[in-house]
Amino acid sequence: MDAATSSRKKRRSAPQTVAEFEKWLAHKKTDANYEFVRGRIIKKPPMKQEELFIARFLMRAFAKTQLYQQGAEMLSEGDAYVDTFRKRILDLAIFTDEQIREAKFGKRFMPPLAIEILSDSESQNDVLEKVQDYFDAGVQLVWYIAPKQRKIYAYTSPDDIKVFKGQDTCSAAPVVPDFQFVIDDLFGA
Repeated sequence: MDAATSSRKKRRSAPQTVAEFEKWLAHKKTDANYEFVRGRIIKKPPMKQEELFIARFLMRAFAKTQLYQQGAEMLSEGDAYVDTFRKRILDLAIFTDEQIREAKFGKRFMPPLAIEILSDSESQNDVLEKVQDYFDAGVQLVWYIAPKQRKIYAYTSPDDIKVFKGQDTCSAAPVVPDFQFVIDDLFGA
């Protein structure tokens, strides 16, 4: 066997499934977050400090809901399994008490509400691809928060969107009927 053949045999092929991706990631030894979408490994930057006010506001508002009282949590930077070929990292998401308990035993799922904070590096195509992925996996509501525009784009399907701004009341109904707030309150107008 010559050196070139030996080198090709030692080189691992790129992951093609979430399971292969997670094995690759385990060997990488990094704290960075990566998403996996149909063979593409996408480095996902963590939430920026200037976005923490959004997370704090939403987490505190969610803590006043009945779903929270029943054991649900709003968590950040959580794994979201779409299917065998797609895994996303959500900025924020609501996970039910049952989902949290089942995760302990390795069950994979998507939350009913996914929340993303629009970053400068995301294109419209990136946003639409993520929204489609979330609905493909069974999410019921996606909020895309645009801090610079001071708006929330609420998707009830990949094609149905409502934009909230200013004095509009944004509601997570029917997913979490009592989770609602005025947009200007979120952005501290």
